[in-house]
Amino acid sequence: MPAPLTPSASDYARDLLADCGVAPAPLPKSSALDPGLSPAAEWARSGAMSLTGPAAGPPALSPGPLALAARGAALALASLAPESPDLARLDGPALLGERAARMNLTRRGPIAPGGGCRLLAARDGWLAVNLPRSDDRELLPAWLERTPQPGEDPWAFAERVLPQRTTEAWVNRGRLLGLALAALPAPAPSPAPEPWLRIGPGTPRPGPASTSPRVLDLSSLWAGPLCAQLLAAAGADVIKLESRGRPDGARRGETGFYDLMNAGKQSVVLDLDSRPGMAEFHRLLEWAEIVVESARPRALAQLGISAEDLVGGGSGRVWLSITGHGRQGECGHWVGFGDDAAVGAGAAIRYGDSAPPSFCGDAIADPLTGLHAAVASLAHHRRGRGALLDVSLSAVTRHALAAAGPETGVEIAAHHRGWQVLTATGVEAVAPPRARESRGPAAALGADTARLLAAVAQPTQPGTRS
Repeated sequence: MPAPLTPSASDYARDLLADCGVAPAPLPKSSALDPGLSPAAEWARSGAMSLTGPAAGPPALSPGPLALAARGAALALASLAPESPDLARLDGPALLGERAARMNLTRRGPIAPGGGCRLLAARDGWLAVNLPRSDDRELLPAWLERTPQPGEDPWAFAERVLPQRTTEAWVNRGRLLGLALAALPAPAPSPAPEPWLRIGPGTPRPGPASTSPRVLDLSSLWAGPLCAQLLAAAGADVIKLESRGRPDGARRGETGFYDLMNAGKQSVVLDLDSRPGMAEFHRLLEWAEIVVESARPRALAQLGISAEDLVGGGSGRVWLSITGHGRQGECGHWVGFGDDAAVGAGAAIRYGDSAPPSFCGDAIADPLTGLHAAVASLAHHRRGRGALLDVSLSAVTRHALAAAGPETGVEIAAHHRGWQVLTATGVEAVAPPRARESRGPAAALGADTARLLAAVAQPTQPGTRS
């Protein structure tokens, strides 16, 4: 089929809202929210372009309009909460480089800017291998069915063995072991955009929508916390719930980035291995109008939690499930993080058959998904319709990549101040990553537990915002 015409950010925003069942609403006309740039100019200005390409070479254009998609999602979100000053000035494309800005990350070609994921050659193609945790690296001998040489670096070990089998064989075996892997797909003609949102069962909410929805954030790392943080910017009352035995792993990362994702949320910690802890968990689930979680379905099932049950019964509750590859079928068991999921969706830069490809931005599927997930959950809450919303890192990235055909006449040129992108409409400097100002430090683990559990236990309590 022919490639779709290049859309505007406003077109993309309207399409997202339509996908959520929301009638087209007036979109903000702020030049800060939508400066009307082309996809290539948006990419240059976003900060993500400077993270894309070989370390010693020029920055690269994205293989699709990823920054424009981020702009469109931010526009859609602002239209759903016109009373929010934070969303009225939200720079959607800049969210793609926020972590890099906080952590001073740079482009590294076949090594992701964060360092935990690499593009490695197998017999017939390239694999994104993500080993962010020590447990992942300890699985290498089982996955590769080989023993490392004495003192051999884990990455050198994988690079030595992977050419012995196909990408499909490695991915299938690695996913059974719980590794986050993806094969870079072969180039293909521009496909029809894949659905980024799958809407499951739900019921209408009894009563009008509030402008301050009660949100329970069970998610961790980046996409889910960003979604909940954007909902807080829209006026939501957000409780971040963590397990005492396994709190959000991002707490051990760069403090400034964790604060950016979680400041303004109230913190509850529970012992989910105990009966009292699970009883409190169920009370918080009943309190919530929107639940944001990023676990594989079986993880919650092991706790006796059914998302399908919790969106039924006339509750009108919105349950947002963020996964690497979707909830349904075999892919519901796969582990996926931002870098590998983006590569599996096609977001990588190719340089021919033998040269290694480069990562496209920094775990770019995470901020893209956080933005889209916020649109989906807020749209369903505002229309008074509960639902189980299935949003995955890979589906959102594929949808954004396919939203426009290639932009012609674009060049990348060196300049004494850095790199520039030349388009048919002008020149745009390739900007470094930048981050929003945090609302302050995030709450300490469990800082609000006693107060909030006492408040939630009282059905007539009017609210829990601190």
